Amino acid sequence: MEGRHKLHSGLRLWEFPDQYAIEPTDGSSASCLDISRLDGSMKLIDQVAECNSLRVPKIRSIFGVVGMLKLLAGSYLVVVTESESVGSFLGHPIFKINSLKFLPCDHSLENSHEEQKKMETDFSRLLSVTERTTGLYFSYEINLTLTAQRLHDLGDESKLLPLWRQAEPRFLWNNYMLEVLIDNKTIFLNPASRFHSFQTAIGRDIVDITLIARRCSRRNGTRMWRRGADPDGYVANFVETEQIVRMNGYTSSFVQVRGSMPFMWEQIVDLTYKPKFEIVQPEEAARIAERHFLDLRKKYGSVLAVDLVNKHGGEGRLSERFAGAMQHINGDDVRYLHFDFHHICGHIHFERLAILYEQMEDFLQKNGYFLLNEKGEKMKEQLGIVRTNCIDCLDRTNVTQSMIGRKMLELQLKRIGVFGAEEAISSHQNFDECYKILWANHGDDISIQYSGTPALKGDFVRYGQRTVQGVLQDGWNALARYYLNNFADGTKQDAIDLVQGHYIVAVSRDMAPVPRKGGLEAVANFPVALMVILISFWFATMSVKQVGSSYKHLFFSFVWAGISVAVAALVRANGRIFCNRPCLHKPRS
Repeated sequence: MEGRHKLHSGLRLWEFPDQYAIEPTDGSSASCLDISRLDGSMKLIDQVAECNSLRVPKIRSIFGVVGMLKLLAGSYLVVVTESESVGSFLGHPIFKINSLKFLPCDHSLENSHEEQKKMETDFSRLLSVTERTTGLYFSYEINLTLTAQRLHDLGDESKLLPLWRQAEPRFLWNNYMLEVLIDNKTIFLNPASRFHSFQTAIGRDIVDITLIARRCSRRNGTRMWRRGADPDGYVANFVETEQIVRMNGYTSSFVQVRGSMPFMWEQIVDLTYKPKFEIVQPEEAARIAERHFLDLRKKYGSVLAVDLVNKHGGEGRLSERFAGAMQHINGDDVRYLHFDFHHICGHIHFERLAILYEQMEDFLQKNGYFLLNEKGEKMKEQLGIVRTNCIDCLDRTNVTQSMIGRKMLELQLKRIGVFGAEEAISSHQNFDECYKILWANHGDDISIQYSGTPALKGDFVRYGQRTVQGVLQDGWNALARYYLNNFADGTKQDAIDLVQGHYIVAVSRDMAPVPRKGGLEAVANFPVALMVILISFWFATMSVKQVGSSYKHLFFSFVWAGISVAVAALVRANGRIFCNRPCLHKPRS
């Protein structure tokens, strides 16, 4: 049984005309996995079939099987074609996925009608987007979806289970694609979202610091396309961040989470720089928030919700709704704390976060962190969690979480006996610089996955102060986010929904044909749209200036303005597949 559940660290893929065969090459005597290219069916075989002149295979090394994905005309086998070692998690090697490959089992496509073939081509383009997904990590030996505390608390029977049985489904990126493989429990892996680590010395002591982020897949997506919560209380951009320190035989970890405000709200992408915030079903806000925090309490214990959103304007409406929902939830186990980050800290005075820390210090010290001694015995456990949010849960959130992580690491090092009572990370220049870079890289990677750009305000996390270069870089990243939100993230969102099972392709050979895009819509793209919009806007402005001399100029102002809006809307509508083809998918139950 143990050999049957083993994750093989070496695999060879044989691509025959009619089948794929995956052979372990790590010295084990385990069976091979055979996948039919006719219908995607799988079975275990003792050895790969012999080759001949009619069945000449293409052979390549792979590093894991991610899963199987069912589309209109057939299935796709998903494998890891490139990976690299990037560090360790609790002493076990961690690997980064550098390249994914979707291998079609699509011979049935030959018997599909023309419309299905065209649709399958659209879906294939989404898969090519997924192949470029960054930030996925895995281990052959340890479950990356569980914190150090939860791994330690696993019972003996649970520790003997295969990794996929131990895994936390929320943080298993390929959970949906694994379902088909579960009956063939031989070779697959469980990626996590993010991973960073560094080693440095404090005197004679070697300190190993690891940051690992686990992104929830329940409401996964891109910045403007996934906001707020769903009716079950799962929120957008929910990320569990664990900071682990290992030294002198001790292991200690501290966990905090981030996530969108837990009620239903949205920003409809409309080509404005900051689309209007819309609260959906406001009467349900308290109930949804209650579900969200009940789930957090079950998983983490006590909760301190730190809201960094502005108190005024559009953000203020959301913050007011959040605070109102929390009035029904606040108690001994759940506490809401608002901190107007922009009002108090502005754009440069982030040292004023010390004010926030003073308000949360009692909670942090009471709920603590997880600690094992040299013998692997539990000396402390973390009893509660800090939940931080801003609008995107990226920039203000990362600055705040890095501050909290720093304070808790100092407490951990004092408890272990490395730091004196008044000693701080800033007392050790090399350690301080490495720690800042660790959190800055961490924030950038989470931001890239959600917004497409590195985090704003990252210069403060990286250098401890705001810089002119950092402010300019923030301006560039803000413009890049605007472009991505309007012209790229819709397609990326479709790709995410497809591979994670949020939408299941409906297989129907009687579906009505979908009109293909043609004319101007077929060639619409951002550069062309931008040029037409700017020209139209210029003519509209010139016409407005001439209104006093003739009413016809007022008419032409409306005409040119209308052209600008129409072209912009056309290009935006061109960006997604699912929204234009509602007959092709349905929500996953």
